[in-house]
Amino acid sequence: MRPTHIEDYLVTVRKGQWFGWTDSKNKIYANLEVYDGGAKPSESDCTTGLSNLQTAWDLENDSYKSNRRAEYPQLAEQFDLLYKDIVAGTVTTNGDFAKAIKAVKDKYTKG
Repeated sequence: MRPTHIEDYLVTVRKGQWFGWTDSKNKIYANLEVYDGGAKPSESDCTTGLSNLQTAWDLENDSYKSNRRAEYPQLAEQFDLLYKDIVAGTVTTNGDFAKAIKAVKDKYTKG
């Protein structure tokens, strides 16, 4: 799930239950409290950290790679196509296996 709140960033800063909220129904920076004696990250650190997490998530999940992963046939189906091509002697770019993979690669090209 795409990070949407500074809490998503805060859990990456230190291990354990090091922070909490003075008002759990209003989780804003002003209500952030530190339990472990460590320094409270600045509001700027929190917003920048969240933004960096969102960028990384977007690159991973909105990229051609993730689109391809979602659309490639299941491995069992790929193996079945490959087996059928082997038996038919059509393990070439014209075989069903290669065509299925190429269709996805053509749909979601690199960059």
